[in-house]
Amino acid sequence: MIILTILSSFLSNLETKTLQSAFTVTVAEEVNAPMNFPGEIVMQGDKFRLTMMAIEAAYDGKTMYMYNPDVDELTLSNPDEQELLQANPFLYAKALVDVCNIVEKTSGDNTLITLTPKDQSIGINRFVLKLRTADLMPLSIELKEGKKMTTLKLKEPKFVSASQKWEITPDKNTYINDLRF
Repeated sequence: MIILTILSSFLSNLETKTLQSAFTVTVAEEVNAPMNFPGEIVMQGDKFRLTMMAIEAAYDGKTMYMYNPDVDELTLSNPDEQELLQANPFLYAKALVDVCNIVEKTSGDNTLITLTPKDQSIGINRFVLKLRTADLMPLSIELKEGKKMTTLKLKEPKFVSASQKWEITPDKNTYINDLRF
């Protein structure tokens, strides 16, 4: 099936290549005005380094690092799957493949892959991934959960070959809040 081939190829790219991009997250609810949050991300597989609203977050495959410069505090934790999905929405596509109906639509230079859960009780109504067809570069994600729509738009995404540092190293005066178990 071509749908799974394109989606599988995209997910394989995220496992083996490092994606870097600036982005804007827009959160809209039916009763509130949309809120926009700019940021930057570097990711490979489930590992990532993210900056948004002055907060820096990183995940090295085991530990989540959250640095708040306003209070000079670094929090370390072992996130569960849901926390990782919230921090890295590309992981939603991987998590949803087996429990969704998948529809692919190619239009012009882009491909839209829509994942709709077979069981709506999981809380997600729809997940739409927009890719540039030629190189399977992710351009945006729309995640519909009840009355909330979250949109992630990437700005000039690219795959980079440089090795990345997936943890945050504090300086000697930073307060470390270690919540790992």
